[in-house]
Amino acid sequence: MDPYVILTCRTQEQRSSVASGSEPVWNENFIFNVSEGAEELKLKIMDSDIGNDDFVGEAEICLKSVLREGRIPPTAYNIVKNKEFCGEIKVGLTFNPE
Repeated sequence: MDPYVILTCRTQEQRSSVASGSEPVWNENFIFNVSEGAEELKLKIMDSDIGNDDFVGEAEICLKSVLREGRIPPTAYNIVKNKEFCGEIKVGLTFNPE
């Protein structure tokens, strides 16, 4: 599997690099401008293939805690496809108000 992640916060979208293996590590940083009303960060995990990429699963991270606390340490979030658990992704978040 050659997975990558599409991160979406409201209308902003970013994409990770492609990793490899059964336990991929990206260790990448992404910056989003978070405006009032932004409630979640969506993670869509894809498998890079020649032709069409395959959907692996998705996770949603509620942003209320990071906006209130300023930081969430690396935490495991469930990856779900068709309402079934299919793995975890570990993500840490930091909020830097302007």
